[in-house]
Amino acid sequence: MKREKIRELKEKVNCGALLERAGFAVDVKESTRRAVKFRRGSEIVIVTHEGKGWFDPLSDDKGDIFALVQRLDHVGFVEGVESVASLVGFETSDPVWPKAPRERPAATSLADRWLARRVPWRGSATWRYLSGARFLPSGVLRMVISNNQLREGPYGSMWAAHTDDAGIVCGWEERGPEWRGFSTGGSKTLFRLGPRDALRLCATEAAIDAMSLAAFEGLRDGSQYLSTGGGWSSLTDAALRTLASRPGVTLVAATDANDQGETYAERLRVLADSAGCAWQRLRLMADDWNEALQEKAKVEKEKREEWKKGRHAGCAPPASREASPGGAGP
Repeated sequence: MKREKIRELKEKVNCGALLERAGFAVDVKESTRRAVKFRRGSEIVIVTHEGKGWFDPLSDDKGDIFALVQRLDHVGFVEGVESVASLVGFETSDPVWPKAPRERPAATSLADRWLARRVPWRGSATWRYLSGARFLPSGVLRMVISNNQLREGPYGSMWAAHTDDAGIVCGWEERGPEWRGFSTGGSKTLFRLGPRDALRLCATEAAIDAMSLAAFEGLRDGSQYLSTGGGWSSLTDAALRTLASRPGVTLVAATDANDQGETYAERLRVLADSAGCAWQRLRLMADDWNEALQEKAKVEKEKREEWKKGRHAGCAPPASREASPGGAGP
């Protein structure tokens, strides 16, 4: 087949079409307009570049649609081209994404973009999102803010910093009521909450989950709460290995309660074995730690309301108690 025809196929066929044909489905909750996550059991493929590219977040595999068809169908390039050609005109079932918030054109460097954003304050849009919608307590928010790890993002979203071993901001997770992503031009390393010399390292998949687990445990002494940002870059791997190589460390897999979470947990176990540190799996009943935190907060609220009702009933005047059903003597 001529090169012109191959280029034409690249433009006409979306990587998502191949994945849907292979039995993958879009994980809307974990997807963004720029990075669509497809799942098939424990397998994950992220489609990028408007369907023209892809990568595996748990390995170094990536490429264009022809690399993807060779991976999925276990065929050579020629057979792969024929398979791609059969999908011309295939309509994928991609969801309708909310319009991405636009950032004002600002400083070009990553550091300047971070510094240009305001720090959240009590009552700000980001504070209301994290405390109201995500149930994160003010104590945890104040600690993260004091460590220079949070910024006000557009439209009430939050920016949670990923830093290197020296504490330099390399990028940030972006989360909001209708938006999720990672900083353009940034690098995923680790979101870190807690003392740098902590020997108990709890690895989660999102900064909000790391903060939620910290709240759930009451900022347990000797613990550091980490987030990989839903990926596993070479920088993330190197940062985890550096932390795990210290004497006396326990690496805790606090990942989600689903197939992806189990895959991450196993990868953390392998890393712990190679680094020579202890490993634990921290399991939860909910899908993720923020959901668990919200459920805990709701249960506590119901208990408080029941206690108030009981206290109010106990303070009823004597006449009311005497007139209540069953209050008469024999």
